[in-house]
Amino acid sequence: MSRFLPEPPHRHGTPASTAVVLVNLGTPDAPTAPALRRYLKQFLSDPRVVEIPKPLWWPILNGIILNLRPKKSAAKYATVWMPEGSPLRVHTERQATLLKGLLGQRGHRVTVTWAMRYGSPSIPETLARLKAEGASRILVVPMYPQYAASTTATVVDACSAWLLQTRNQPEMRFVRNFHDQEGYLAALEQSVRRHWQANGPLGDNDRLLISFHGLPKRSLDLGDPYYCECRKTGRLLAERLNLKPEQYRICFQSRFGKAEWLQPYTAPTLHDWGAQGVHRVDVICPGFVADCLETLEEIAQEGRDDFLKAGGKAYHYIPALNEDDAWIGALADLAEQHLAGWPSTTAVDPRQLENSASRAISCGARS
Repeated sequence: MSRFLPEPPHRHGTPASTAVVLVNLGTPDAPTAPALRRYLKQFLSDPRVVEIPKPLWWPILNGIILNLRPKKSAAKYATVWMPEGSPLRVHTERQATLLKGLLGQRGHRVTVTWAMRYGSPSIPETLARLKAEGASRILVVPMYPQYAASTTATVVDACSAWLLQTRNQPEMRFVRNFHDQEGYLAALEQSVRRHWQANGPLGDNDRLLISFHGLPKRSLDLGDPYYCECRKTGRLLAERLNLKPEQYRICFQSRFGKAEWLQPYTAPTLHDWGAQGVHRVDVICPGFVADCLETLEEIAQEGRDDFLKAGGKAYHYIPALNEDDAWIGALADLAEQHLAGWPSTTAVDPRQLENSASRAISCGARS
């Protein structure tokens, strides 16, 4: 048996095509315990996500976590599930559709699709489909503004594993990060200012909390740039909003386990602010470009409860960028930047297509 995947039929002289793939973290197929168990098993089995030796981690994962956590997580997913499916899946699919339309308006002839690192549609099946459709150049855009080995690098891992099984490999490029991209920051700024226009600006006793997904502190000590890129995004956003240092704080959410994670932590900060008499908190999560469980349940619901129960009076979650026009424009700018230099991504003269077809037929006749 060949170690390589079967190749799709090939026509000599077929014009090369280009594709853009948006990749997000992943989601279960349904808000049920069995679906969560499958998803969590794949996610938490990735050695980049959990850097514990397999002999130690395997019994913990399979004997404890996968028996206890799926039911609890399924109940949380059920509170945010949309009629069309998981919020992350719905928003990522919409972003791909809008990006394709905008790139088309700008004159680019590219296919735009999406995949999930964990769950479906998977990266291997998406890349195989694009290759079968004739894509010979593929730009992969991990939808993580800040680079981390446990997010962006795992996307590259999955693509590389597929390439290792591919005989006739397409040319591939990857976006590493966009934590300080002008368009991304401008879109974040506009979303906050729209929120303030609707709900009033921050008062003297109000705060903006800029919350990012957390990672174990050990990741920073080992050289992962994630913490620094989050801090830079938060600082640049605060500067654009003309905030004083005492008006905002950059925090990290989603702590798991007993190890020390990146600090300050989001949940204790909200509790402390409520107990200290802070009147209002607005929360934005710049590390998520699409709303998901971590924003809609952990921040919008649990965070609100933490703050109000501690004594706070008003709490607002500012939605992720999702289908925001400014963000889709920034995403198109990012794609154009990384597509630069690849031929046939802009509109082609019909006569060129005719000539290519003629060459394909002649080449086929000779072979």
